[in-house]
Amino acid sequence: MFQQSRLGAALCVCAALVLIGAGKARPAELPSPPSSATATANSSTVVELRIDSEIEPVLAEYVVNGIDEANRDHTALILITINTPGGLDTSMRQIIGAILESKVPVVTYVYPTGSRAASAGFFILLSADVDAMSPGTDTGAASPVFEFFGQPVKIDDTMQRKVLNEATAYLRSYVTQRGRNATLAATAVTDAKAFTEKEALDGKLIDLIASSPEDLLAKLNGRTITRLDGSTASLPLANPVIVQTEMSTREKFLSRIVQPDVFFVLLILGVLGLYTEFTHPGLFAPGVIGGIALILALFAMHMLPVNLTGLVLIVLAIALFVLEAKYPTHGILGIGGVIAMVLGALMLVRSPITGGGVSGWIALSVAIPFAAIVIFLARLVMRSRAWKVSTGKEELLGEEGDVVEPVGPAGGTGMVFVHGELWRAAAPNGATIPKGSRVRVKKIEGLLLHVEPVKSSQ
Repeated sequence: MFQQSRLGAALCVCAALVLIGAGKARPAELPSPPSSATATANSSTVVELRIDSEIEPVLAEYVVNGIDEANRDHTALILITINTPGGLDTSMRQIIGAILESKVPVVTYVYPTGSRAASAGFFILLSADVDAMSPGTDTGAASPVFEFFGQPVKIDDTMQRKVLNEATAYLRSYVTQRGRNATLAATAVTDAKAFTEKEALDGKLIDLIASSPEDLLAKLNGRTITRLDGSTASLPLANPVIVQTEMSTREKFLSRIVQPDVFFVLLILGVLGLYTEFTHPGLFAPGVIGGIALILALFAMHMLPVNLTGLVLIVLAIALFVLEAKYPTHGILGIGGVIAMVLGALMLVRSPITGGGVSGWIALSVAIPFAAIVIFLARLVMRSRAWKVSTGKEELLGEEGDVVEPVGPAGGTGMVFVHGELWRAAAPNGATIPKGSRVRVKKIEGLLLHVEPVKSSQ
């Protein structure tokens, strides 16, 4: 058992070291002055980055690193294609910050047909030097939405105004400088308005409509744009070479971990695995799996905007499940624990502007099985405390045997045959128990058994 425990601990430590290394930022590289040949080659290079899922920390890291690398290589243009329902406010702001600070011109493009740049995607779309959409796409619908079990809920009017005003102010801060229609853009936040590509173009939210990346670059060739600082730049894209920058294997793996639903499942799986190992030591597998899952959850917790109230509610839920197993409350504590865990999951990850938290059905589908397993294991532990000891001298308690040498009189000792062994025995209150009688062991003191006669049945 000790070897198994050491092996499980070693695996958990290895997983921690791997994740710690994975969480470190890529080493910074000082840009070197490009040679004339390199400058000529890079003058037509277009780096393509993709936002094709929910906007979360790892996706933000991928986009920010791609923009930084394109700036170091002095490429001609950065093209960001967008197809997203939205995401986390903190990750959205990281991407927008990198776009606004980029020395290389950035173009955002809602592509392919049928795509959308909703919620946080709308904010990112309008932050670039040039923004475009392909036919059959839409953008907007960037109002803050607070949900419970997938249904919108109304919050305090003051808090609602506070969030709306801050979101629209942030949007206006760069949309105005880009020369776009800030008044119409604000309605996507205040009134949840959405726009087709034609409506966005007519309303001066986007600069052009293009059917493909090649069509977009052809329309941008030779175009003069105004940068955020007021300077102008020309886009020489006569023979553009599109270089697609994909997520690394590490980033693809970590992007799954930091999804709110996956983070919550890993957290609960880790707690359940360790709880099972502590209550039933020696099973080996639950401890190893739970340890690795918990380390992955802690890594995601470091990157996600985790609410402390949600964590406290989950801890309270676990305590209620254990108490339900100990006390006969007819399910009251268990139901309370499920409610606490669901509420904790819904509060666990939350972004006030763009949403992005644990879904209600995931929270409920995890909380109920977790409650059943914890209560079942806790009851097994408590029942085991009442089980008779099956090893050592204590197993003799309650056993019956035969007197082979009279016990007593006057408190003297005799010999009894119990459990296949001869023991010295004493009778209570100085009684005498004759040879051949049946006795039952009541107490053990060292190597002396205290016995009492067993009444014979009819």
